[in-house]
Amino acid sequence: MGIPATMGADPLSERAAMMRESLHKSQTITDNVVSILGSFDHRLSALETAMRPTQIRTHSIRKAHENIDKTLKSAEVILAQFDLAHQAETTILRGPHEDLESYLEAIDLLRRNIHFFSSSKGFKSSEGVINHANGLLTKAISKLEDEFKQQLTTYSKPVEPERLFDCLPNSLRPSGSPGNQGDASGNHPSHSHSEHHNNDAEAAVYTPPTLIPPRVLPLLHDLAVQMVQAGQQQQLVKIYRDTRSSVLEESLRKLGVEKLSKDDVQKMQWEVLEAKIGNWIHFMRIAVKLLFAAERKVCDQLFGGFDSLSDQCFSEVTASSVLVLLSFGEAIARSKRSPEKLFVLLDMYEIMREIHSEIEMIFKGKTCAEIRESASSLTKRLAQTAQETFGDFEEAVEKDATKTAVLDGTVHPLTSYVINYVKFLFDYQSTLRQLFQEFENGGESGSQLASVTMRIMQALQTNLDGKSKQYKDTALTHLFLMNNIHYMVRSVRRSEAKDLLGDDWVQRHRRIVQQHANQYKRIGWGKILQCLSIQGLTSSGGSTVGGDGGNSSGVSRALVKDRFKIFNMQFEELHQKQSQWTVPDTELRESLRLAVAEVLLPAYRSFVKRFGPLVENGKNPQKYIRYSAEDLERMLGEFFEGKNLNEPKSLVAIGFRRAYSSVFYMLLKDV
Repeated sequence: MGIPATMGADPLSERAAMMRESLHKSQTITDNVVSILGSFDHRLSALETAMRPTQIRTHSIRKAHENIDKTLKSAEVILAQFDLAHQAETTILRGPHEDLESYLEAIDLLRRNIHFFSSSKGFKSSEGVINHANGLLTKAISKLEDEFKQQLTTYSKPVEPERLFDCLPNSLRPSGSPGNQGDASGNHPSHSHSEHHNNDAEAAVYTPPTLIPPRVLPLLHDLAVQMVQAGQQQQLVKIYRDTRSSVLEESLRKLGVEKLSKDDVQKMQWEVLEAKIGNWIHFMRIAVKLLFAAERKVCDQLFGGFDSLSDQCFSEVTASSVLVLLSFGEAIARSKRSPEKLFVLLDMYEIMREIHSEIEMIFKGKTCAEIRESASSLTKRLAQTAQETFGDFEEAVEKDATKTAVLDGTVHPLTSYVINYVKFLFDYQSTLRQLFQEFENGGESGSQLASVTMRIMQALQTNLDGKSKQYKDTALTHLFLMNNIHYMVRSVRRSEAKDLLGDDWVQRHRRIVQQHANQYKRIGWGKILQCLSIQGLTSSGGSTVGGDGGNSSGVSRALVKDRFKIFNMQFEELHQKQSQWTVPDTELRESLRLAVAEVLLPAYRSFVKRFGPLVENGKNPQKYIRYSAEDLERMLGEFFEGKNLNEPKSLVAIGFRRAYSSVFYMLLKDV
């Protein structure tokens, strides 16, 4: 029984023994492999140690090659810069005259060369090269300044007046030399003014002259840019100012512009001063619209890209010329006020308004602010003085104290002066409205102008009422007022004043004229008409006769004869006196004669028809009935002709003219 058990255990043992043997062999192999691998690691470490110096040498050699390449390339760049610097130096030393464009390119090249060496910190000789280049650049810029000055001077010439006149619109070109007094604008400014002409002046096209040839401007621009880049901006401004300002001043001098002080203006006779004011108006238009506009164009082109520099140069070039022009205007605006100056003040104010937009546009920028302010200040000063003069005129009309009477009762010189003055004012309607808008608060400018005009007319009427009281003959008082108010009405009806004052004013004053005519007729002819009435012809005693020579209704022949004698005496006295009186308006004169004839002749005919036989049947009837109705009508036709004055009319007029200003004299000649 035990044998089978032993036989079953042996295979297991054998297999276990075999597994232990296999494990032992495997361990042995592993130990051997580990030993071999450890040997390899040692050998690799030794090999790496042996190779490290070789690797280091190889890396050093590679870096050396790279450094050599970089050095060679840097050397090539530096050598190229030296070549360029040499080329630039050669060009600069030759100067800018031969080839200015190449000269400018050489300067740019030299600047780049300086920048290159300034950036090359590692180049030991950089400092020496930079110093040499900077010295060369300084010489180049100095020559450039000389070239800029020479080119600018060469092409800067004064503009002749004829060239400037060619740039004006045809309507504004003078007929004579601008330097002649009163000739610059072709006409007297105060007498040639019109709203239409003023509007044409504002709308006209002006063509500023060419001051520097267009082909030269780009070259001057490049020179200016180089000087700015070199830090020579102030030197550039000085050269430009000194050159261009003197040329501009010479252009204005040739045109006729004078430097006049306030004292010079105060000492001038009015006729001379008035002519110079007319010239000044023309000069302002030419200076701003042509010369200053052209100067601004040159500055903008020459200093393109440098706006502040352009503004500065333009301001400094024009400052002196602007001062000369504006100072004359200021002297006029601040001079003693007088009525004749109102029109030239308005002319001056108008030209300042006309050129206002050009001044704002041309004199732009901060550096020109003072010039703009000066122009604006002058405009306001002229407006203020004109308005004050306007007020002075109204007051002067009302307070005019001329005592010399107009002997013949005609239109007083003050009336014609004031009416002409007002008519001239209507040539300045838009200007006056502008004045009222600036200085009056509230209300329409048109109604303000109408109000002022009415006040002037009322002031004149008040003054005439006072002057009329100088006449001892009340009939002549009314004839004088009739003549003068009729002149006012007629002048208003024939002018633009009618639209402003209105039909009511005209009709009201026509009634006043008629009232004075009626008063003249009543006072002047009432007494003589009483001679032709039947009242007082009857006698309580003495003989009376009828119309057939016998006894009649009690009319006294003696009283009738006396009436005829008184009538003859009074009519002859009226004829002698009133034929010396004057009614200058033909229509009014005929109307007044007719009005007298309509009451006198029927009364005379009736009286002669009724009482003439009493005289005709007596002795010497022609002694009493001297005139027929036709004779009276013919003699009435001689009334109001201003005949047989003790003093010639021309001398009377001269006496009045001397009482007023010189412009008063000029206005009277037109009446």
